Amino acid sequence: MAIHIKTPEEIAGLRIAGRLASELLDYLTPFVKPGITTGELDKLAYDYTVNVQKCIPACLGYQPEGMTPYPATTCISINHVVCHGIPGEKKLKHGDIVNIDVTSIKDGFHGDTSRMFVVGKPTIAGKRLCDLAFKTMWAGIEAVRPGGMFNDIGVACQAFADKNGISVVRDYGGHGIGRGFHEEPHVHHFPINHPTPKFVPGMVFTIEPMVNAGRYGVTMLGDGWTVVTRDRSLSAQWEHMVLVTETGYDILTCSAGTPEPPDFVKGWKKPEGL
Repeated sequence: MAIHIKTPEEIAGLRIAGRLASELLDYLTPFVKPGITTGELDKLAYDYTVNVQKCIPACLGYQPEGMTPYPATTCISINHVVCHGIPGEKKLKHGDIVNIDVTSIKDGFHGDTSRMFVVGKPTIAGKRLCDLAFKTMWAGIEAVRPGGMFNDIGVACQAFADKNGISVVRDYGGHGIGRGFHEEPHVHHFPINHPTPKFVPGMVFTIEPMVNAGRYGVTMLGDGWTVVTRDRSLSAQWEHMVLVTETGYDILTCSAGTPEPPDFVKGWKKPEGL
């Protein structure tokens, strides 16, 4: 399938959806503390998405071919859970590292983003991995520019991970996004040995590397969704929606609570006034 180049009107719609998804994470942030259950966080997310933001939770009922419908608004992945953790009765405790991944639909456009949270008093290992995951994502984002290729993202993410002694999960990646939740292309966060498409202004996709403190191997649990590290090492992930512009890139999942990029980032500054 061809990669859909977004029109200015579509980009404007995606920018709104991306901001709303990021604002949902802003809203959830003060609730991420010891003692709350992941199910309670998910209910907060649902109520805010539907009743306040007037959006549709894209994950709720999402059913790829051959899979059971996803039963929640959010994916909440704790410690050694890599992705697609299903909210439930589990309570957060001091030192947990938690990824909350949200996708909201506004006026037919998808906004998809995730952040890491450190619960209560952090552990050194947990905080370090969260910080490195954030920087791995930004290393990939900084590789985006017209005329470059999608493989540049994987090369950059892998190089940063190797330098810091962590591994990049290979079973999952980013994706094109627009009116569809998952569009072309698939975005690898490690180098591949066959040609990848060139970046063209108007492309919109997610960059969301999952990195592990141990090896990159993963295993899916019996619920058909939850993915964990095979060696049970910690895992972390951040996600932004990225637009290819005429001169570089822009971030579409940006709100007041979006963390500032690392010092090495030269291609983007958080807009003033958020």
